[in-house]
Amino acid sequence: MRRAIGTTVATLALALGAPVSAQGEAVFDYVEYEALGESGDLAEGQYANPVIPGFHPDPSLVRVGDDFYAVTSTFSWFPGLPILHSRDLVNWQLLGNAIDRPDQMDFSGLGTNRGLFAPAITHHDGRFWIVNTCIECGNNFVITAESAAGPWSDPTWLEFGGIDPSLYFEGDRAWIVYNDAPPGEPLYEGHRALWIQEFDQEAMQVLPERKLLVNGGVDLSEQPVWAEGPHIYKIGDWYYLLAAEGGTADQHSQTIYRSRNVDGPYEPGPINPILTQRDMPADRPDRVEATGHADMVQLDDGSWWGLFLATRPFEGQSTLLGRETFLLPVQWEDGWPYFLKPGEAVPMVTQRPDLPVSPGEEWREWRDDFDQLSLSPEWITLRSPDGGAAMLHDIERGTMRLGPGTASAGSLARPSFLGRRLRHHEAAITTQVDFADGAPGDYAGMLAFMDEGHFLTAGIELAPEGNRIAVRLRKDPGDAERGELVHSAQWDSTSAQLRLTFREGSATASWRASAEDAWNTSPEIDVEPLASIHAGLFTGVVVGPYAVAGER
Repeated sequence: MRRAIGTTVATLALALGAPVSAQGEAVFDYVEYEALGESGDLAEGQYANPVIPGFHPDPSLVRVGDDFYAVTSTFSWFPGLPILHSRDLVNWQLLGNAIDRPDQMDFSGLGTNRGLFAPAITHHDGRFWIVNTCIECGNNFVITAESAAGPWSDPTWLEFGGIDPSLYFEGDRAWIVYNDAPPGEPLYEGHRALWIQEFDQEAMQVLPERKLLVNGGVDLSEQPVWAEGPHIYKIGDWYYLLAAEGGTADQHSQTIYRSRNVDGPYEPGPINPILTQRDMPADRPDRVEATGHADMVQLDDGSWWGLFLATRPFEGQSTLLGRETFLLPVQWEDGWPYFLKPGEAVPMVTQRPDLPVSPGEEWREWRDDFDQLSLSPEWITLRSPDGGAAMLHDIERGTMRLGPGTASAGSLARPSFLGRRLRHHEAAITTQVDFADGAPGDYAGMLAFMDEGHFLTAGIELAPEGNRIAVRLRKDPGDAERGELVHSAQWDSTSAQLRLTFREGSATASWRASAEDAWNTSPEIDVEPLASIHAGLFTGVVVGPYAVAGER
């Protein structure tokens, strides 16, 4: 057992960062998550959206026998590209991450909203395939695996521009369809096009010629923007092209086209968009926004179902959860599919697919005591491991040890931080930290991170004249890099239990010496400025242990 433990620790040290030393470390005993508020009662045969809550945008979906697999975007988070599995499309379990080795991809120095955009997963000839775009770190690539759980191959970089590629296989041939600039000069801001290019599976490379499928969108005269995220399906004698349009904010939508030939010409369907919430009344109950970027599969009973991204704003377009993954049945009318007709609201509760119920992740409540041989794949960190952030999963002691590095959450370096996705508008995240080995000015506690310009921290700050609990908020990239001090309290100890509690756009920080003591709680903090609408739209809040060295 000791040998196994030592091997696992060494592997995790490599994945998380440089091993911490015996001096100068923050020791976290556990992290606990609890969703607050009602979970909602479901009648027999119903399910609730979103099916994958929290920061899980750009879902792609594939069916292999009785199994369904999904992958979503992760941008500059590591490990990247979570692979989720389900047998009923409603309950999902995380198998692992397709980008889980530092040498697969380099996110060093990238902003949180760069990196891995819009992966597309498929299965062919006994292998899983993902094509993906890495913004500012190499552009488009393909990776493969014999099992969806991995290991996934190193990337093969593809020789074409644009973004959002997906693979379509038919017989012994394959094509990649993707978004790129339109032919000639763009006619307006956001004018894009959808292209197709044949893919050589042996050479793992596209063939030279490409063909235009869609210029602009459904109706070029209306100046549609950001046609993207395309997928091709062969259904009967028709090839269907499913694509997003309108950008990933409140104007987001999903569109449909079809053709007799894989490379076109494609005609738009009579109902378009086939999924959108734009132009819907703002005061509707259970409001869902920004719907689009869908993928779909057929079940044995002939029904079709699709995953897509959407947001659940608590006010305006503001959400801390980012873009989440929703599920809906796909209807058919006169040979054309649609999710919802214009003017129809996304139902938060509806009838589930006719499939046996399968197990899923417990996202409402969880606790990690850091005492298992493997660190949960739910934990993610910022950017690629580079030795600058000292973190170690110490299984023998059941702790997570973080060395305070010089990189703060507001920098483009790699801070000593690991977290898990915030999945509910109302939730509490609790930890126990011991910071006895820190130096004056060092800080350790909890970080709720949207991006390097928008985050909240609560922790112990060490000082010779007396330690304190310090709560900092960075609500704009123009604020101090480590955030502005919004609350402080004297704390004559180097350890504490800490809790961050979120209730939509408000948060509080709490602290106490032990479980036997009453909580001390800060005044309410306005965290609406952390919402994704203010931070690039792409990501959601991630919360967990954090340590940073004082400014020496």
